[in-house]
Amino acid sequence: MITNGVPQPPTVYPLAKARVWAMLFGSLVFVALGIVFLVAHSTVKMTMAGAAAVPFFGLCAVLIILRLLRDRPELVVDDAGVEHVRLGRFGWDEIAAVRIREQQVRNAKQRFIELVLHDPDAYLTRAPRLVRSTASMNARLGIGPANMATNTLPVPPEEVVEAMRRHRPGLAVQY
Repeated sequence: MITNGVPQPPTVYPLAKARVWAMLFGSLVFVALGIVFLVAHSTVKMTMAGAAAVPFFGLCAVLIILRLLRDRPELVVDDAGVEHVRLGRFGWDEIAAVRIREQQVRNAKQRFIELVLHDPDAYLTRAPRLVRSTASMNARLGIGPANMATNTLPVPPEEVVEAMRRHRPGLAVQY
C-alpha cells in the first residue's frame, strides 16, 4: 500500500530459531530411540519402528539443519504480495482471501495460515515438489495447497494476517 505517495517497507518475519532448534532436538531424540530399537531388536515391532524412525527423523534433522543454516526470512509481506520460504512467491492478484486454520494433531492443535488462491492449479504447476505431493491429501481435508505453518514464525498468525491487510487493505479474511 502506498501511504502519502511512499510505498510501505516490507514486513519481514525471520525464522523462529528457538522453536526450530527444539524441533531439531526432538528429531535427534527420535533418531536415538530408533537406533536403540534397532540395537535391542527384542520384538519385530520395535525393529520395524526403529527401521522407520531412523531414516525418517534423520531426514527431518538434516532438513532442519539446512533450514537453520540458510539465512533467509521465513516470510516477507510487501505491497506486491507474499513470499514464503517454502511456498514461494504470490502476487496479491493470485490471493482471493486468507484464513487461519487449526488442525488437531493428536493432543495438540496445529495452526496455519491458508492462502485461498483464485487458481490453485496454476500455482501447483510452479509449486515446489513437496507442496505438489501433499496437495491431494490437503484437498481431501478441504484445505488448499498454499499453507504456511505458523510454528516457524516468531509471531502469532493473527499478526501476520494484520500485516497482510496493511499491505493489501481490501484483502478478504475468512474465519
